[in-house]
Amino acid sequence: MKTIRKSFHLYLHYISINIRSMMQYKTSFFLSAMGQFLVSFNVFLGIFFMFRRFRTVEDFSYGEVLLCFSIVLLEFSLAEMFVRGFDAFSGIVRSGEFDRILVRPQNEILQVLGSRFELSRIGRMIQAIVMFVYGVANSHVNWNLSKAVTVIFMLIGGTAVFSALFLIYAALCFFTLEGLEFMNVFTDGAREFGKYPIGIYGKKMLLFTTFLVPYALIQYYPLLYLLGKRESVLYLFMPLFACLFLLPAFLLWKFGVRHYKSSGS
Repeated sequence: MKTIRKSFHLYLHYISINIRSMMQYKTSFFLSAMGQFLVSFNVFLGIFFMFRRFRTVEDFSYGEVLLCFSIVLLEFSLAEMFVRGFDAFSGIVRSGEFDRILVRPQNEILQVLGSRFELSRIGRMIQAIVMFVYGVANSHVNWNLSKAVTVIFMLIGGTAVFSALFLIYAALCFFTLEGLEFMNVFTDGAREFGKYPIGIYGKKMLLFTTFLVPYALIQYYPLLYLLGKRESVLYLFMPLFACLFLLPAFLLWKFGVRHYKSSGS
């Protein structure tokens, strides 16, 4: 317990260092945050104009789709904010920085997590919160404690799944040195097609996102419960089941660490 507390305090110290560093260039930070806001705003415009033409998409209304997309966007932004170090891990391997990480007494995952903290993602999070508030006001959700807990579990599970994907991306860099661009299909791509409930893409996609990469567990199934389209309490806990996706990601990371060979830089 004492070790965990020390690691937590060290991670907070890493974050404070990153924030102080970003605040040295305040104009750059605010422009980056604004850029993140505008990027997600473009996606919102796509949804807006589509619903100007069609009233519903597979029985999901405009407010319900915005509620869905806002939660996914917030999940992705939280993961990218805190786990950005793994997204930039290929540079750490190529430069030989990981050699120094390994000889330090602290856990290597903690050090990589602390190497980057993207506070500028707050711009995207603000956009997600605005859409969430609008979605709540226009989706006619019968709010109670279980529905509020569902949203919290979706955020926890979604952040865990996207973090696991970033961890897998980093683990593959041990063998390739360069980051594999196809992994963006599972991270940025998931954020893009996650703006609509996954069930609308067909049964094969739903099966893939249920049993292989568990997007549906953090988005589609709990959303059905949230909107009152399903009554089973099991749907409430599905985002927590998705957290188990961290386990194979962690095992792949440990496998990569054991087989790591310095780039020689």
